[in-house]
Amino acid sequence: MKFACSFLLLSTICLNLSAQNTAKRSLKPSDVYLLKSIDEAQVSPDGKWVAYTVSTVDSAKDKLNSDVWMVSWDGAQTVQLTNTEDGETTPRWSPDGKYLSFVSDRNAEKVAQIWLLDTRGGEAKKITSFKGDLAEYVWSPDGKKIALSIQDQDFTDTAKSKTRTPFVMDRYQFKKDIKGYVENRYTHLYIFDINTKKTDTLTKGNFDEVSPAWSPDNKQLAFVSNRSTDKDRNGNTDIWVMDATAGAAMKQLTTWAGADINPQWSPDGKWIAYASSSSNLNFTMYGQSNMAVIPATGGTPQLLAGALNRPVSNIQWTKDSRQLTFLVEDDRKQYVAKLTVEGNTIETIAAGEKVYAEIERSPASDALVTLMSAPQLPTEIYAIENNVVRRLTHVQDSFVNAIQFATVEGFTSISKDGTKISNILYRPTTVAAGQKLPLILFIHGGPVAQDNYEFDITRQMLASGGYAVAGVNYRGSNGRGVNFTKAIYADWGNKEVQDILGAANYLVEKGIADEKNMGIGGWSYGGILTNYTIASDTRFKAAASGAGSSLQLTMYGVDQYVTQYETELGTPWKNTKKWLDLSYPFFKADKIKTPTMFMASEKDFNVPTAGAEQMYQALKSLGIPAQLIIYPGQFHGITKPSYQVDRYERYLKWFGEYLK
Repeated sequence: MKFACSFLLLSTICLNLSAQNTAKRSLKPSDVYLLKSIDEAQVSPDGKWVAYTVSTVDSAKDKLNSDVWMVSWDGAQTVQLTNTEDGETTPRWSPDGKYLSFVSDRNAEKVAQIWLLDTRGGEAKKITSFKGDLAEYVWSPDGKKIALSIQDQDFTDTAKSKTRTPFVMDRYQFKKDIKGYVENRYTHLYIFDINTKKTDTLTKGNFDEVSPAWSPDNKQLAFVSNRSTDKDRNGNTDIWVMDATAGAAMKQLTTWAGADINPQWSPDGKWIAYASSSSNLNFTMYGQSNMAVIPATGGTPQLLAGALNRPVSNIQWTKDSRQLTFLVEDDRKQYVAKLTVEGNTIETIAAGEKVYAEIERSPASDALVTLMSAPQLPTEIYAIENNVVRRLTHVQDSFVNAIQFATVEGFTSISKDGTKISNILYRPTTVAAGQKLPLILFIHGGPVAQDNYEFDITRQMLASGGYAVAGVNYRGSNGRGVNFTKAIYADWGNKEVQDILGAANYLVEKGIADEKNMGIGGWSYGGILTNYTIASDTRFKAAASGAGSSLQLTMYGVDQYVTQYETELGTPWKNTKKWLDLSYPFFKADKIKTPTMFMASEKDFNVPTAGAEQMYQALKSLGIPAQLIIYPGQFHGITKPSYQVDRYERYLKWFGEYLK
């Protein structure tokens, strides 16, 4: 009995220690350094392996570093293939499966090159020496050549002093985020021969050619180009084909005034499937991608799945050329579907309160590999076989097992005009279910985007501070059909604010939110709507407006949206009242009572810093508590890990100061 008692005591101690070791903690800003990013899943030709990239934070260099990995189709074996400080991206299998190519700027290359790794063993070898930036590359079906999209070489550094020559622009669209000032450098198609290492130029001139796709017989390329007379003033792109030889003529397949993109040849070579925008405006902000097919030799396009009235993407043919698999963005979800071309019938393959992304078909079968994320699970890789979803990777396990994430649930609110709005609520698990909480409405950007059932570190981070956090899919969001998206056309800050306030009212009425302790924030259009909302309602005790603007009149010619502005709002000199009406947060700044932290990125050409600076200056002039945070060297999206941590820390500190 003494032995039995000792054994029971030892077991109890071990169980207690195990419970302590597995106890989960709250999410904190520094966890940005632990979260990994998975991307670019590619199935080997024999269907036995999946190559992919994993990006981790290099805290010493304060940047993400990407390496190539592969996992066996049964998920039993995981192998890291590259491990350098330079990083490797865009893995692609050679058609015979012997090699895995990737892109890297190893050895201090000025521009990234293609490297070839023998999967049977040995070091990777650099096979290209391009002078321009590589945009895309794709192996020919016979494995002898690679088609490439490469941007013209940058000659702006003088040979003697390395001093950059002055920016010289003569284009209507002269600036874009990340690209910066847009000069006359274009992206063209090339063919690289694996054996001879010779590169042939396929296209030239003052147009871009992107998204090359090989025909199954290795003879032709389909691609995308806007070759309209005044391409900078519209959002048109069409599908073109040409022989994969230098000097070959181009043939235009599509003529839709909107955007036709991402061509995919059917395995029998008879058809090309592609995504086609629903809008033929000279910009496509309020449209959505539909699915279409066209004969590869030319003819009349056939629009498919029109009854869905939802954006589709990642279109893939089945081996028999009879069906297409694709992603559908629906209300707060993104699911996998299959369409039979003859009959235009649709079935759902994989769905649920989650988000599937980047599907790729196995060359050996019609099985799919996909990236999937759920509200409490960051992205992992899954296989889909016979409509059964099976997990392959466990990259995020250590992160997920350490953190106690907020609970996530959908809710529907009704705006004052009767419109039903789909939303998502995050609640910290440390708080009793019936306890009223301070509320933060964190508003998504876009505006044509949506909050959905995927892992959202920003809202999870805010919830970890003890707040109820709500994402609001205001009118203008996608996932609810074209008319819902187009509802805010030329009418910004009206219906969206009604929808945001309707969601807040619902949460207050249900006893979830404390009306006396409400905050609001967002980035990009979410920052713009933050400004609109605090100028419309004084109930909010704190706000965090990121990459936003209010004095819209001053954004003309300063950001990258000139085409949208002139189409949607008209020019400022002809339609001044409209521009001034949409600038009401600035002109009603004296009505704002909410302490607000404004954030912006120094090099943002999407929503430049002026948008934040003007509102900050206005509130400071009025004596309203305000801060202005500018992130050095960043574009519209914050990519430097330490700045991401800083932003979360500032969110929690700012809301913590004003929300009790």
